[in-house]
Amino acid sequence: MAKGGVLSEGVLKKIILSYTYVAIWIFLSFTVIVYNKYILDRKMYNWPYPISLTMIHMSFCSSLAFLLVRVFKVVEPVTMSWDLYLKSVVPIGLLYSLSLWLSNSAYIYLSVSFIQMLKALMPVAVYSIGVLSKKEIFKSETMTNMISISIGVGIAAYGEAKFDTWGVILQLGAVAFEATRLVMIQILLTSKGITLNPITSLYYVAPCCLIFLFFPWVFVEYPLLKETSSFHLDYFIFGTNSLCAFALNLAVFLLVGKTSALTMNVAGVVKDWLLIAFSWSVIKDTVTPINLLGYALAFMGVAYYNHSKLQALKAKEAEKKAQQPDEEAGRLLEESEGENNGTKKNELQN
Repeated sequence: MAKGGVLSEGVLKKIILSYTYVAIWIFLSFTVIVYNKYILDRKMYNWPYPISLTMIHMSFCSSLAFLLVRVFKVVEPVTMSWDLYLKSVVPIGLLYSLSLWLSNSAYIYLSVSFIQMLKALMPVAVYSIGVLSKKEIFKSETMTNMISISIGVGIAAYGEAKFDTWGVILQLGAVAFEATRLVMIQILLTSKGITLNPITSLYYVAPCCLIFLFFPWVFVEYPLLKETSSFHLDYFIFGTNSLCAFALNLAVFLLVGKTSALTMNVAGVVKDWLLIAFSWSVIKDTVTPINLLGYALAFMGVAYYNHSKLQALKAKEAEKKAQQPDEEAGRLLEESEGENNGTKKNELQN
């Protein structure tokens, strides 16, 4: 009974911790999205400068990441040559800067709920780019599922009350760049045995983003900001906003490290539905029945895709476990043969 009680207590503790990590990630992700919308939307804080906001985030995150890696040594830096940095990290930084720029720009034109619906296309983009780059195997069943997700998002777009073509183009561009970035991480870093957690990712990638964003900022937003001489940077608003963005990266590290990437995907679905409900009830964005019907269809497609990925992962793990006894048996056989040969040699010498 005592052992059973201890075991139950340990399992209960793990469950509570897992739900805590999920809740922290959902809260921070939810907060960052709503906060960005609040700052950028012309009807709210009315500061429609997405490049500037992204640059503030990257400056804050890269500074904190530098302190955590180099000063406080919370995380060890990754051994990386300049050649590898220029060929692998810099292209990823470019894609990340474009993805953040366009996704933040979309908040000026689209509702939070509709943006979350459009983000359901992420698996479609990742799979399609993966197939084109030969990192994924083309399967007709998977492609059919991708088409069903796309149809669902298309129905949601058809039912959108405040449809804005430019906003949709921006968000789809952000999805495309983010999907390409995820595939490039596999090709340029993971395949070379380099893994970056969120802190080291910010340490290496954030400065690149800052540099890449500086050039369009000089021509696109700097002249506008210069004209708005009455504007003074609100350190509380932008400081807390940047802190939330940095904390979200740490929450990702905590959630994936302590649970799994699949848990994060499931939590992401919960977060999306919460954001849609919040957008409708608090921000008063219009969410139509056709919106919900289309997103529900896309949601089922995404859920099936995640389920398929989980089954494939389980099959790989089972295959590895099945191979382990064979490898151990082979090693034992080699050892026994070596011992027998050694014994025969000793007998011949005697």
